[in-house]
Amino acid sequence: MYSPSDFRKGLRILVDDQPYYVIEYQHFKMGRGKANIRTKLKHIKTGGVVEKVFSSNDSFKLPDMQDIKMQYLYENTGSFAFMDIQTFEQVEIDIESLGDAKWYLIENDEYKVLFLDGEAISVDLPTSVVLEVVETEPSAKGDTVSNVTKPAKLNTGLTVKVPPFIKEGDRVKVDTRTGDYLERYNK
Repeated sequence: MYSPSDFRKGLRILVDDQPYYVIEYQHFKMGRGKANIRTKLKHIKTGGVVEKVFSSNDSFKLPDMQDIKMQYLYENTGSFAFMDIQTFEQVEIDIESLGDAKWYLIENDEYKVLFLDGEAISVDLPTSVVLEVVETEPSAKGDTVSNVTKPAKLNTGLTVKVPPFIKEGDRVKVDTRTGDYLERYNK
């Protein structure tokens, strides 16, 4: 059981028998009354965001969830196939459930797949991934002004803004939380 004093970003809780992530929380107290916690919660299955206020003595259960390490295999017309590396069992996650995570999945890499009530619903991504630039404009001579960027299409289909020195074939590190270019990857 959890209480609102245990809240942190990313905590999974059940509210009215529905599974949510805590996105934001803020403790506040008015006058001589009890402390309350104002939260923003994201529904794990639907992705809907709600704002709720809880009393400091409320309690919450954990949803029945599992994280299983799986290998990403391939995309199949609107769904993505993953294989359990222990049992070789395959599951598919539809594109709506993955959301923007689809832009960061690299074939044959391993990810934690989140299961809710036995159903695969999302993928836990690392904070950054290394992707290859497959298409970008060549930089023009004299483009040395600071903060000049150009679009680059990556091998997963994602387009990011990169500095002018990046060329096709380069590998770049991308932040999976924001979709921003971080640095050129050299290895």
